[in-house]
Amino acid sequence: MRARPFLVLLLALVATAPLAVAREKSACEKDVDFALEALEEKCGRFFDLKDIDWTKVAKTFRKEAKKVDTPGEHYPLLVRLTARVKDGHAGERKIGEGEAIEWPDPVPQRMAGPGLFLCRVGKKVYVKTAFSTAEEVGIAPGWEVLKIEDRKALDWLEQRIEERRDTIGFSTDHHAFADVCTWGLAKGRGERLELELRDLKRKKRKRTITYDKATCRPWGPLNPPVGYQGDREIRYGKTPGGFGHIHLRKCPKNLPQRVDEALAAIGDVDGLILDLRANGGGGYDHEALMGRFVPKGETLAFEKRYESAGPSPYGGPMVVIVDGQTLSAGETTTAIFKEDGRAYVIGECPTSGMSSSKTTIELPSGLFALYVSIRSNMGRSNGGKGIEGIGIPPHEIVEYDPEDLAEGRDTLLLRAEALLAKYPRGKVPYDPRDFGWRR
Repeated sequence: MRARPFLVLLLALVATAPLAVAREKSACEKDVDFALEALEEKCGRFFDLKDIDWTKVAKTFRKEAKKVDTPGEHYPLLVRLTARVKDGHAGERKIGEGEAIEWPDPVPQRMAGPGLFLCRVGKKVYVKTAFSTAEEVGIAPGWEVLKIEDRKALDWLEQRIEERRDTIGFSTDHHAFADVCTWGLAKGRGERLELELRDLKRKKRKRTITYDKATCRPWGPLNPPVGYQGDREIRYGKTPGGFGHIHLRKCPKNLPQRVDEALAAIGDVDGLILDLRANGGGGYDHEALMGRFVPKGETLAFEKRYESAGPSPYGGPMVVIVDGQTLSAGETTTAIFKEDGRAYVIGECPTSGMSSSKTTIELPSGLFALYVSIRSNMGRSNGGKGIEGIGIPPHEIVEYDPEDLAEGRDTLLLRAEALLAKYPRGKVPYDPRDFGWRR
């Protein structure tokens, strides 16, 4: 009972003590909170498809945002957060005063590739193409890559993918792997790359590449076509087997008219290959393009209706070639040929899976905005799932043959020629004979 006056006094002191003032959230914390909610609202439809645990992402980035003290730390945290939506188109835009904010550790201005591109055949890694610096140290196409910088080749590539995923959103795993075999090999000029390889005689070789001026930008076909017409966007000619070959590096707005030029130059052929490997996208009239591959006076109407268009539309057998770096509009191009029944599609893997409608989300700080995918393009693809996060799977997966690589032969082009020589009728709705093609 004697303790009661003391207890009353203690309660009185507590009641009259000033309340603790809640800490004001930083600009970065406010941006992260807003971004987490907005990204879930706008992009959440893709989270299950892309195996994204957004609760875990939110917990991690709210904790990291509390440690940010400067705009220079604020920006890279948002870059890393945006990468977690696994969206190849996603990115950050500096706006207003944010335009003056620089990345804390600038990438070397003089970047280069090692003079080679890689590919996976089964569970092994091979030199797909060797040129420039790699060729100078004696590396040849078709060599197996055993180790990269003292790690097993596949392990090194997978680690490199995870490093790049921290700041780059890849819509699919196959896009990430295709990237690391080209762009992902880049380093600053003067840096080195240690390789252990097995040559064509099964002998182990060690080589050191010093980065200089080689490109790391993939060019699509195994080697750049020789003797073809056109430019960097579109090149065309005939294969050794006499079939037409059009390689689209991009999809410019005037693509249907550029295809008119290609078809006129190629002339009368028994089959046509549309090569979309390493196609970087763009934008054009899809119906106008497909019309160039519907015989004059005819209509294609399997999944969607297309009228013949252009001065010299082509009506014969077609094979489309893709890879994991067939992006965006290159994927919708693939989709209209496959999903709408016009051509047989082959490739090392599905297309990249980054084809979507996008939106911009401005953040409360007024320093940054996020650019992200909100809906998939070509919703009729993949059984109504669209392209984003999936890609367009080929009718047939075709890996490079190491012996072909060693001899400079493009395995996928060879397979395309074989398919055109004996077209897989029944696997493609379009049968040229039904449209007046009598060969």
